[in-house]
Amino acid sequence: MSFDSLGLAEPLLRAVHEQGYTTPTPIQAQAIPVVLQGGDLMGGAQTGTGKTAGFVLPMLQRLMETPVVRDARGRAPIRALILTPTRELAAQVEESVQTYGKHLPLTSMVMFGGVAINPQIAKLKKKVDILVSTPGRLLDHCNQKTIDLSGVEILVLDEADRMLDMGFIRDIKKILAMLPKKRQNLLFSATFSDEIKALADGLLHEPGFVEVARRNTASELVTQSVHLCPQKVKRELLAFLIKKHQWFQVLVFTRTKHGANKLAEYLGKHGIPSAAIHGNKSQSARTRALADFKDAKLQVLVATDIAARGLDIDQLPQVVNFELPNVSEDYVHRIGRTGRAGSSGAAVSLVDRDELPLLKDIERLMKRLIEKVEVPDFEPSAAPPESDERPPREPRGAHNGQRGNRDRQGQGQKQGQGDGQRQEKPRSPGQGATQGQAQSPARTAQGPKPEQARRQGPSSPRQGQGSSQGKSATQGQARSQGQGQGQGQGQRPPRAAGSAQGKDDDFGNKVDYQPRARGNYRDPEANMGGHRHGNGSQGGNPNRGTPAALDDARRPAVTLTGRRPGDIKPAALFGPRGGGNGGNGGNR
Repeated sequence: MSFDSLGLAEPLLRAVHEQGYTTPTPIQAQAIPVVLQGGDLMGGAQTGTGKTAGFVLPMLQRLMETPVVRDARGRAPIRALILTPTRELAAQVEESVQTYGKHLPLTSMVMFGGVAINPQIAKLKKKVDILVSTPGRLLDHCNQKTIDLSGVEILVLDEADRMLDMGFIRDIKKILAMLPKKRQNLLFSATFSDEIKALADGLLHEPGFVEVARRNTASELVTQSVHLCPQKVKRELLAFLIKKHQWFQVLVFTRTKHGANKLAEYLGKHGIPSAAIHGNKSQSARTRALADFKDAKLQVLVATDIAARGLDIDQLPQVVNFELPNVSEDYVHRIGRTGRAGSSGAAVSLVDRDELPLLKDIERLMKRLIEKVEVPDFEPSAAPPESDERPPREPRGAHNGQRGNRDRQGQGQKQGQGDGQRQEKPRSPGQGATQGQAQSPARTAQGPKPEQARRQGPSSPRQGQGSSQGKSATQGQARSQGQGQGQGQGQRPPRAAGSAQGKDDDFGNKVDYQPRARGNYRDPEANMGGHRHGNGSQGGNPNRGTPAALDDARRPAVTLTGRRPGDIKPAALFGPRGGGNGGNGGNR
């Protein structure tokens, strides 16, 4: 059978012959006649068998034969919509549309995320017959009302199972609600699960079913093998295999994006040109890396599963599974990047002991065993492998209850202070005198505090207790000089005679401070009626100045009847603010 017998138009046949194709693949031979008749179709075939041409060729012919119906404003609507799960697959499908329809007066456009939306809006204002898009970016345009899908005649869901796996089912349902009910629906995928068939039952109307091979099987042209090796030596083994077998175009699949970056960096350090492609890369970087790999400028392309669907690389000889996928069906798509269009290929998997259950699932899905091959001439280096994991944090040392203790000075000279007793810092003369006035006679000669005494146990007799008596006049000066003789260290001097002792503030606390001479500053609230602070003429708040200054504080008279501020209210209406019994503002 040839393409000439499928009923395709002459411009399409000319484009096919220019690509060097003469005989259709099984999926093309069965799908093209069904699509040309205008019915719905669900087609399944192995990856790399030409599914894209199986729906692009008949779609182009149907659009060419159907007249264009313009809207009220005279604009041509979008007539065909093709949805794909990934950006790379969308770009590849649109490239096939241009290749096979270059002799037809039809225009096409590809649309996906990761790039600016304004150029797409500008292009949508022009004539677009066929639109290839990812679901997410298409919904962005629909929400902004920059696209009209009311004229779609043909809907194509390519790699429908992958779109469901990626969580696009809700987006697809929203898009289907915007399309006209009368249209032709086509579903194509390499694998079809029972969930996909259930979705097709609600979407397709009396569809034709085309499946040219058993479900979830790889091409027989792909040679599969497994190398069992620990995870820590996989990088070194991969570099060894590439150099030994002289692989000049290798597509390597990893499970994670971080692993793809680290592997590409490792191979680059060992003289193997490599690049990584995954979802975190910008669209320009992904497109550039893929183009360089197709042009043989890159020897190795490390990718995640976004490259496992739909990437068509001419005569790709080698695919390597650096890590097995968690989903067994993805293995079929990975190795399907090689052995395409009738050419042979090889797929090698590096399997760790922890990945053996995943390998068993893959063999069970494909219903065949994969050959285990050893590499006898490979010897891993003795150097420790590079690790992707962050090194563990070192544990903190035990402090044994001594965290934050100050450095002790002169412990050898202070035999009588007991082990572990803290040494007090010397105070200034003013501070020492002020603090000394507030101490009770029981703590005249300062020793260890009660809590420290309980912790330290019995201590030696206090030093300087006898010598400190009778030296109250010169004690502050001795402390200010550093107490170099070792006597009286850590002790407070006795109170000076005549100092203010035993004074209480408003809250019952002992107050000891040195009265200061009144300066030129005057309290703005002075000479005002009533006490503001303190209880009587002898009390006062130490935070507001001296008792003498507090006695002078007065509250202003409240004037509500227009009297002058200096006038005094009647006694019946006037009372002290502070409530004290002494001073000028006492109760009358």
